[in-house]
Amino acid sequence: MVAYYVHDLNPFLIQFSEGFGLRWYGLAYVLAFASAYGICLHLARRGYSDIPAKDVGDFITGTALFGVILGGRLGYMFFYDWHNFVGDPLIFFKFWDGGMSSHGGILGIVVFTLFYSRRKKIPWLNIGDSAVVAAPVGLFLGRCANFINGELYGRASSVPWAVQFPKELYEAAPETARQVLMETSQINPAFTNITLVIENAGTSPELHSILAKSLTPRHPSQIYEALLEGAVLFAILWILRTRFRLPDGILTGVFFIAYALLRIVGEVFREPDAPLTLMLTRGQFLSLFLVLIGIAFLIAAKILPTWAPNFRR
Repeated sequence: MVAYYVHDLNPFLIQFSEGFGLRWYGLAYVLAFASAYGICLHLARRGYSDIPAKDVGDFITGTALFGVILGGRLGYMFFYDWHNFVGDPLIFFKFWDGGMSSHGGILGIVVFTLFYSRRKKIPWLNIGDSAVVAAPVGLFLGRCANFINGELYGRASSVPWAVQFPKELYEAAPETARQVLMETSQINPAFTNITLVIENAGTSPELHSILAKSLTPRHPSQIYEALLEGAVLFAILWILRTRFRLPDGILTGVFFIAYALLRIVGEVFREPDAPLTLMLTRGQFLSLFLVLIGIAFLIAAKILPTWAPNFRR
């Protein structure tokens, strides 16, 4: 039999007390914004962007706060947690409980860049082309953080690299959870609930053994999505931006379409985290609308072509 890896990574980079500390997820956001700044600054200095190099910092700060964070949080509330949000709108501010939507973050960036372009009188399509080149780095880091947290895991699988995620116990049948608690309490009487078992997954070989025989091997879909939505998408956009003379808006259109298609592929391996819609996961269904938005950007770029400074004649 294959000995699958039981996920036991600590979500905290540095932990100061129970439930409080610096999390890998937070570090992923910091690195994502820093990377976006470096990429957009490079594009601005090389003449691929109408944003002056001196204004890149302000642009990234606004995009991070009002596009990614605000849009991502609202997107999660609307797309995945509407019932609880309507009942208690203040849960919007409970960021420590998790809950960000990449679709919401993308749409938030669209809205913010439109506002920024009008305020600074810079072509909107040009701004978008800079933002989308940097976006896959953030998507890559976010998916890596999902894996470290052991969340948004994949469907059941028997591939040799499958992973057993303890957080599956939150959704397990009651009899399974009771069996795990009964066995783990014999190791440590303090293990009185599933959360404590999950948090201590890597503390002892005995606990590890119990989880290994109780959990389902699953695709590490977070890694698949990190490679598809992050590495592959970034390579495509970087090559198009720096190697081809394309009118403003083409890259934005390519981003929406390519991201949607890669997300649809990645979701094939991911355990649905919301009810299916027309036999599609929530992520796949929402991605269909991104394809339509991408096509609209391509049409706009064709009808009213403008060019980045480096490509203007």
